[in-house]
Amino acid sequence: MHTCPTHGEVAPLWRPDELDYAALVGQVERSGTLASLTPWPLGPDWAVTALATAGSPGTEATLVGVSGTTTLDGPVDVLVVHERPGTGLGPRCAGLGAEPAPTTFDGPPLVRLRAEQRQVSLWPVSSGPAEDDALLDLPGAEDDEDGHDRSVLVGEVDGQWLWLVVRPASAVLLLREGWHLRDLTTLGPALVEIGFGETAQPW
Repeated sequence: MHTCPTHGEVAPLWRPDELDYAALVGQVERSGTLASLTPWPLGPDWAVTALATAGSPGTEATLVGVSGTTTLDGPVDVLVVHERPGTGLGPRCAGLGAEPAPTTFDGPPLVRLRAEQRQVSLWPVSSGPAEDDALLDLPGAEDDEDGHDRSVLVGEVDGQWLWLVVRPASAVLLLREGWHLRDLTTLGPALVEIGFGETAQPW
């Protein structure tokens, strides 16, 4: 454990120095029993742009970021954080700082996805009032500190939190097109075909 003067004991964060196949193998090795979830299949111009795990000696959180381009939204970034309760990586990536994950949700979920063999309901999370009402009035749509709008969604799978941070906010509509989240450890030879890029997401 590392000690933070603000938050006390915190799980150390591993991020690879360079994104490549070796980093992907490192992510899989460090994930342990906690899935490293990524949207799958990736589009032809999509790439992995962020990898991380938190926790030692056991993994408490995994992060996989992917980026690509769509006709409607242009450049799109998606961060997927899968974490055990109390870890805090998801809120950090969502721009919530030290705020904990919500314990209750209002209304129906915004989207439902499949994470491996589980169906997961995801609700929008707000980190404050959106400054720009033109963000399609999407629940959870915010302007981040760098001026880029985002949507934040959270749900629960097998007692663990699943966070998705999507930029721009309007790209959250992609999640209604039947996206499937797969664990990197289940992809086998397909891992070799994954492309890599540099993330534009502050986290």
